[in-house]
Amino acid sequence: MYSPEDCFTPFKAPTSEFTLPERFTFPFYYEPHPLCLLAASELQQHLQTQNEWQHDFGLCEAKGLGLHEANDLTLDAGATGALGKMFGVLLVKNSRGELGYLSAFSGKLADQNLLPHFVPPVFDMLAEGSFFPPEQAKINLINAEINTLKADPELAQRESILADETLLAQEQIAAHRALMIENRKHRKQQRAAGESLDEAALKQLGIQMSRESVQDKNQLKTLNHYWDERLSDAKSSLERLSGRLTELKQQRKTMSAALQQRLFDEYCFLNIKGELQSLGEIFKGTVHKIPPAGSGECAAPKLLHFAFKNGMTPLAMAEFWWGVAPKSEIRQHRNFYGACQGKCQPILGHMLDGLPTDENPLLSNPAAGKQLDIIYQDDDMLVINKPAEFLSVPGKNIEDSVYSRIKLMFPKATGPLIVHRLDMSTSGLMVIALNKASNKSLQKQFISRTVKKRYVALLTGELNQDEGVITLPLRGDFDDRPRQLVCFEHGKPAQTRWQVIERKNKQTKVYLYPKTGRTHQLRVHSAHSDGLNMPILGDDLYGKKTNRLHLHAELLALNHPITKEPMSFQVDADF
Repeated sequence: MYSPEDCFTPFKAPTSEFTLPERFTFPFYYEPHPLCLLAASELQQHLQTQNEWQHDFGLCEAKGLGLHEANDLTLDAGATGALGKMFGVLLVKNSRGELGYLSAFSGKLADQNLLPHFVPPVFDMLAEGSFFPPEQAKINLINAEINTLKADPELAQRESILADETLLAQEQIAAHRALMIENRKHRKQQRAAGESLDEAALKQLGIQMSRESVQDKNQLKTLNHYWDERLSDAKSSLERLSGRLTELKQQRKTMSAALQQRLFDEYCFLNIKGELQSLGEIFKGTVHKIPPAGSGECAAPKLLHFAFKNGMTPLAMAEFWWGVAPKSEIRQHRNFYGACQGKCQPILGHMLDGLPTDENPLLSNPAAGKQLDIIYQDDDMLVINKPAEFLSVPGKNIEDSVYSRIKLMFPKATGPLIVHRLDMSTSGLMVIALNKASNKSLQKQFISRTVKKRYVALLTGELNQDEGVITLPLRGDFDDRPRQLVCFEHGKPAQTRWQVIERKNKQTKVYLYPKTGRTHQLRVHSAHSDGLNMPILGDDLYGKKTNRLHLHAELLALNHPITKEPMSFQVDADF
């Protein structure tokens, strides 16, 4: 259905002034090549003007503005059912050596896999004749029967009866056991009081108490037998109804697993060497072994597979978000993003094998040539001013950090040294413990939240209000670390108080007072639509990269770990 020419798009604008990239894009962290910016601009123009399909991105046309003016589109975050989408462009040369680009979207668009102008999926599970629709239809029928059985009022009634009977049985048996304990105490008292009796009377008392003990045990046995029979009847009655439910659930589980495995085998990805690997093979060597849901449906693998399959040479790539973000995530309209770690990294690791790519910028040491300023020092602790782009502790690939520098500067220091951390991109004050006793005392202050912290940040917009509190729970994005998600179901509580300092040049400088210390808390609370809805300037994860992240820990107040003397330190931000 889709020929290479259907998806290959020559540039509308002249490209002679552009220099072609020397190596392919490192897809997880990059600055878009100028030709990718041009391709993305043309694709965005197409998204605004096409009328072949409809999808609610949550965008509203700005009244009175043309397409060339001020982006002409504004976000309508409150639109019902609105959801943005990740798009990708791949700069290529086709088999004739002509320069152009391919376009793709992640997942489905307008509830479809195939749309004009975009490359097809690596495997189209919805195509006519595919095994997936009929197998999925069978699973859907099982789901429908399961839902019908679950909704049966008799099932709920039987479950309620069993629960009530179980509770009543437990109460009656517990009550009889308590009575047996009291009877045992009473018999013990009788024995003590009967020590003065003659031998015959004492013997008769013993016989009587033995009978009473046996009687108690027989009554417990009878009670247990009675309730065993009643509960067995109740369970049998329930199982006659729930047995079919259990059978259907197991059948669904088996069919779903088989269908999933077949999909893993059908999703096969090419690289420039012509090597083909399935999803199952690719993820076999990963920690989780099983591909996450949606693997292979992102724009990047679609684009590369189509190019390799059709003899095109990939030159550079870029992916951007279009529309409103999901409520849990932070995605800025028109912003460019790296490929996701959880789903795409293993796949692209195979697909880019043999294709020369840019160096991974995350492997270079951003702290090289930077110094740690010591603000305060005594025998027990330090307070330092950490520069931006400087790790607090050694990373996976970079050893240089606050910890390693302090280790070298203070070789006689004992204990963990690090009491709390700042994000690599955040500058500002950190307290360091030089011995175990100081570390324990300082950690206790942080855990009990008696340490006062104040950050200053520069936001990419003007806030209307002057102060407020943000309470958005956070958890890690398992598919795209180190990004964080807002999650009310599984997230950890996070609270930030904020206060405006000044508004200037369409930006707002604010104080941020974190009550909790979650990863990226201030960055997410600033950028999320239910927070301040304005990324911090220079935030390369939740906004747009600039010369630095404009977030600085400027004030730190605590008690000295040994003398308990109140101490306060402040270093102004250099932005």
